[in-house]
Amino acid sequence: MISSRPLVSISSASILLSCLSVAAIGCSSAYDESTGDGSTVTTSEALTCNVEVPSPVLAVPAGNKVTLELDAIGVQIYACQATATGHGWVFQAPEADLYRNGHHVGTHYVGPTWEWQDGSKVVGARVAGFTPDPSSIPWLLLRALSHEGDGRMSEVTYIQRLDTAGGIAPTTGCDAEHVGAVARVDYTTRYVFYKAADGCS
Repeated sequence: MISSRPLVSISSASILLSCLSVAAIGCSSAYDESTGDGSTVTTSEALTCNVEVPSPVLAVPAGNKVTLELDAIGVQIYACQATATGHGWVFQAPEADLYRNGHHVGTHYVGPTWEWQDGSKVVGARVAGFTPDPSSIPWLLLRALSHEGDGRMSEVTYIQRLDTAGGIAPTTGCDAEHVGAVARVDYTTRYVFYKAADGCS
């Protein structure tokens, strides 16, 4: 017998998280980051005014520069719901852990919200999307909609979701008998955070 609210767990066979390097274009900085275990990682790296993207719709407006890049490993959550055309998997929220230099530094969840380990948060709103790989969720440009707390996320102006793998809604398993079912689909991505900066045009 099928439960009216079954849990559907859908996992990709294997998604490998890859860190892609980007070339600097004139903005540089060095900073210390807490790893969450009481220690810090000193990072000396070139911060870019904008990273290379496959479509201009993903480009961050002038006057901003990269302040942080995080790798994410988690799931995209979908619910089986009745729709205007029948039934389908409808996106609900992301749920992911955020990593910096291999250390867990934050979480990503409904909002969409990114929370740093110091408690500071930023909520984003979608500006544009681009799909270089139809088997994975789109790459996105988001603007900061609101902030909470005084910390690493408090000055974020824009966020890019790049290098996505997985996360696509299921194509089967949702019908009248499975309304209320939940699918948690594995995904990985790289989030790039920006803050306002003079000299980046």
